Amino acid sequence: MPPERIALISDVHGNLTALEAVLDDIAGRGIHRIVNLGDNAGKGPRGAAVVERVRDACEINIRGNWDDFLEGIGDDEPEEMRWWRDELSPAQRAWLRSLPLSHDLTLSGRRVRLFHASAESPHVRVHFRHTDEQFDGMFQATPMTGDGPEPTVVGYADIHDAYIESRDGRTLFNVGSVGNPLDEPTPSYVILEGVTDADGPAPFEVRFVRVPYDVEAEIAVAERLGMPQAGVWAVELRTAVYRGRQAS
Repeated sequence: MPPERIALISDVHGNLTALEAVLDDIAGRGIHRIVNLGDNAGKGPRGAAVVERVRDACEINIRGNWDDFLEGIGDDEPEEMRWWRDELSPAQRAWLRSLPLSHDLTLSGRRVRLFHASAESPHVRVHFRHTDEQFDGMFQATPMTGDGPEPTVVGYADIHDAYIESRDGRTLFNVGSVGNPLDEPTPSYVILEGVTDADGPAPFEVRFVRVPYDVEAEIAVAERLGMPQAGVWAVELRTAVYRGRQAS
């Protein structure tokens, strides 16, 4: 059986221009299967449009932390949180909240597990610089992932920082971010290549792809729509400097 390629995207965060650039690149490579690891809205101006686009383009959509909590934002919370909540329709917020938290597949004899942030919860973060215990925890079966054999490969999102690490026969990687990358200001996604449902070993690849896009066009949309926090978001997009580290 010939190898198959699966694209993994994540953390679009309402950046429709970046998403379209990445989807065009995926299509240009002849890849038809896309798995989205979550965080579609919030932080950027066009969460509603992104939700509709990923619903149409992605075979699997996984729930991220923003997908999980946007529906529950109250009217007494900060202006920007209410703006991102209300930019989505009630039906879209309910759809995001209904998404699965984890997805397993078999590729080239390897059990691959995909989720947003950690095996514990979409709200529990595991950074690039993590402990040995955190690394081991990413491969464990938990109430969130369900019972079954532990994976040998885990892919996740959330930290907007693409990397790959292999040790003791296991591989952990982060796909980075499409709409709000914080390692370098260029959208990132991953291509998995292998033989689907192969019983025995076969060639396997994890490939990182960077796709440039028109950053200023997306910043202009945020400004035109009057999105709160547009200024700090623009700095993030231009420089990959997280808002908490920007000079006040």
